[in-house]
Amino acid sequence: MRGQPVAVISAGASGIGLTCARALAAEDYRVLTLDMDADAVEAFQAEFGAGTALRCDVSDAGQVEAAWGDLVASSGRVDLLVNNAGIAGPQQPLEEIDVDAWRHTLDTNLSSVFYLTRLAIPVMKAQRSGIILNMSSSAGRYGCPNRSPYVASKWAVIGLAQTWAMELGPWNIRVNALCPGSVGGERIERVIHKDAEERGVGPDAIRTIYQRQSSLRAFATAEDIAAMVCFLAGPGGRMISGQTIGIDGHTESLANWLDE
Repeated sequence: MRGQPVAVISAGASGIGLTCARALAAEDYRVLTLDMDADAVEAFQAEFGAGTALRCDVSDAGQVEAAWGDLVASSGRVDLLVNNAGIAGPQQPLEEIDVDAWRHTLDTNLSSVFYLTRLAIPVMKAQRSGIILNMSSSAGRYGCPNRSPYVASKWAVIGLAQTWAMELGPWNIRVNALCPGSVGGERIERVIHKDAEERGVGPDAIRTIYQRQSSLRAFATAEDIAAMVCFLAGPGGRMISGQTIGIDGHTESLANWLDE
């Protein structure tokens, strides 16, 4: 008897991660998360049960190893890993970006993916099954001005997904990258307001630019992303691996210049 499947989501106690956690729980997954926000971790455990979340900075390899041992190893299995943790990083021309801000963005968005996946792989190999989903972005396919650290990290996790799909396929482990476009909610609103402040214009003008980047002229939702995660984790995703999957209403361009 296989028992209840286990999903691990980085930064799963709020936002997109929490929406994915709820959708997977509805599919009978036991969902575990590592998250920096102590209050969100407490709320997650209240919703999903004791022992399902730990406070952890996933950009720190030592914290990830300790948390994995405390939280994940006790489950004895990992069926799905969603590498979801990420930050927007600085929104500036490259020559103005601080070195520490560059490193922090890559440590959070890229190194965390390595830290978690290297721990999940031995468990999945022993099971001879598993699914790994790297959360990239449309910026990881097309580039985006004034977002160099973010773009670099999101391109990188696509390359890792394609490489790992080749490495791990013989163990029946599937790996894909998900590329949401702009996702409606607090995070994109922070990006919009910061962008507007940098340019000296109103946020409505910037919001319109972002929406027009998609053929559907709309932002994706966290529920759209969670639905794709559940599909790939289900029987319909059995032969899908090594793919870069857009959830973006068809991104035409991420050029975000205001018309003169």
